[in-house]
Amino acid sequence: MRLFIDGSRIGGYGSPAPTNPEQRKLYTAYEVTSYLRPGKVCLAAIAHYLGGGGQNYVDGLPGFRLQLEVIYEDGSSETFGTDESWQIVQEIPHACGTPYQQNRRVSAIEDYDARKLDPAWNRTDFAAEACLQAVPSGIPAHRWPMKRQRLQEGAEAELIVPSLVKQALTPGDDGAPETLRQVFDAGQILSGWPRITLPGISGTTIRLRYSEDLDEHGFVKHHVSNETSHHYYDQYKMRGDELETWQPDFSYKAFRYIEVTGYPETIRPGEQLSLVLAYTGMAELGSFDSSDELLNKLYAACIRTQKNNVLGQIVDCPHREQAQYLADSDLQAETLLYNFDARAALEKVLTDFAGGQLDDGTFPFVYPTNYDKPDFKLQIPEWDLHFCSLLWKLYMHTGDDRLILRYYDTAKRMVDYYLGIRDTNSGLVPLDKGWHISDWPYPSVDHGSNPQEQETSSAPFAVQNMKLHLAVDVLSRMAGLIGRDRDAAHYDAEARLLREAIVERLYDSAARRFRSGLGTGQIHQGVNALAVHLGLAPAGDAADIVDYIANSPWESRTVLSLPLLRALFENGQGEAAYRLISKESYPGWGYMISQGAPTMWEGWDDIESHCHAWNGYPARMLQEYVVGIRSLSPGFAEAEIAPFMPEGLSHVKAAVATPFGALSAGWERGTQESPNEYRLTLQVPTAMKAKLVLPMFKPEDCHHAVIRISDVAIWANGKVCGQAAGILGVQQIEERLELRIESGRYDLTVTGI
Repeated sequence: MRLFIDGSRIGGYGSPAPTNPEQRKLYTAYEVTSYLRPGKVCLAAIAHYLGGGGQNYVDGLPGFRLQLEVIYEDGSSETFGTDESWQIVQEIPHACGTPYQQNRRVSAIEDYDARKLDPAWNRTDFAAEACLQAVPSGIPAHRWPMKRQRLQEGAEAELIVPSLVKQALTPGDDGAPETLRQVFDAGQILSGWPRITLPGISGTTIRLRYSEDLDEHGFVKHHVSNETSHHYYDQYKMRGDELETWQPDFSYKAFRYIEVTGYPETIRPGEQLSLVLAYTGMAELGSFDSSDELLNKLYAACIRTQKNNVLGQIVDCPHREQAQYLADSDLQAETLLYNFDARAALEKVLTDFAGGQLDDGTFPFVYPTNYDKPDFKLQIPEWDLHFCSLLWKLYMHTGDDRLILRYYDTAKRMVDYYLGIRDTNSGLVPLDKGWHISDWPYPSVDHGSNPQEQETSSAPFAVQNMKLHLAVDVLSRMAGLIGRDRDAAHYDAEARLLREAIVERLYDSAARRFRSGLGTGQIHQGVNALAVHLGLAPAGDAADIVDYIANSPWESRTVLSLPLLRALFENGQGEAAYRLISKESYPGWGYMISQGAPTMWEGWDDIESHCHAWNGYPARMLQEYVVGIRSLSPGFAEAEIAPFMPEGLSHVKAAVATPFGALSAGWERGTQESPNEYRLTLQVPTAMKAKLVLPMFKPEDCHHAVIRISDVAIWANGKVCGQAAGILGVQQIEERLELRIESGRYDLTVTGI
């Protein structure tokens, strides 16, 4: 939707965000006092109806609703709303029924004929005879419950000036005159749209085609990500004005390269062609910087990728699918929560899937979606289980138990379905309906059955059951938080039973490893990393499993590499985890950066999507483990700063988004002669407390260390020796020193080690 008052555009982009309109239709609200004046005022809008049974929304009925509420200076009020007195422009410039990429129907071709619309159409002097009277939409008011959109609207974040990389005349089709083809490079993949400002040539059709890649001749590929598509373009037919400015009204595309055809003159970048990078207007609060330029580029690529994948809703990728998935959103929540004011975007995921929950408690594979259409009647059981982990992440970050109250019943219904289909002999959930994914892309986890025969196979596999254990365990904790004590006890018992079944049936005690499934003997790094991360490994064998995953060839793909990193960082293998993040060789995130990637790929190989935000969690890992910032209690009421200082890194700093504002920390090593000495800086927001865990490198360091805060010594000779404002206590715990601190700014040095 685009809204105007006397020709001035009101509001942002990508609104209202897609939902199931029969459950909740979102509306946006604006303060427009400054746009109103005495006398006649023109309210005008362009509304885009998707329709047609596409994948990434729910079919509704076309219509537009507006209500203007005015309070006059004398205290009286008046309301103006859409009704049959409104006028509809007879001839519209947008072509109807244009193709969509793979019928996924978020970004259609915008085919705009400027000759069909008077530029004054949205002003009071527009000729009424060019209009028809509005008619009721046929939407029963009771079927569309209206809810105010809390998700921030899309905003123009950056205007990019591309570079012209190729220009050539090529033969036209079927004997038509030669066509000038101009190819421009944005230098990065951006999610947004082009903006052209050109001298008008009446009837000239300018086509703007988009892609991540160029073909062998240097022209834009007819591809969307890794899929062939001839429908990824927009076009504009010129009116013939002295100067015409146009950009697509409704859709957004994701691309690095744009090819312009149809305009006979060379286009000047910046002056005549700019590229608008747009994303949902979430405040960006996080940051990261270090002495390692590869890490800095990696963090920047993760953040850039994340921005590209949130416009109206969180999507897996901004071009090929533009779909809202549960697992993708859960993986993206890692970086979103640490770097953005992302609560509204993540809660939209939970609300949408709660509304789309099927009768048996499971979910469609994406939502919103036209699940009743055969092409989109798909499910991914493992993705269902991410509803609980996403809800728990959002609660732990915000500390708001209203989230649990709101979504608990949805989570319970889903968990009850999977607990209800467990095999009575093994106690495990078997392969069920849908498409099963343990890892992605190019997964190497063996499910113990022929993928083509999954509908008939019933052998349980590890990842699904481990994720179910997490969901049941989280559900038990959530039940306890909201006073459902009977549920809490029930699901705690179910979690114990499921853990026992996983260990009994899937753990090879001789090899001291978890197998990938009941029907396979495969031992996989990612499966064992997930087991360690979720606390499923037998206590006596956990260290051996950690050693195995740390020293094995890197088998895990995007999905299982997150628990792999967490298992390593949290179990004494920080150097191994850091090497995975920072190495430039294949496979890995550093490899992508070394190949010049400005955004994160879908997987390790340069063959799929080049802008997939589920691969953006290394940004969070750098902030959480290398700088060491993490929450110890719901809502960051208490935080921990526990730096990890790998070899080769001399300084690092980061800020993290919290409900209290940004929490920042950084560390810097000492001189070459004293590399183990270091300086720490902290900024703890008001009302937050923190625990600072100081790195020690040798057992005797706690005794030799001298800790100073703003030149005041507070620890020396293995004991407290002074006081400083904000320091609540210092103590030695085993071979580390811990400080408890209040909110405030601290400049701390550690010497003598």
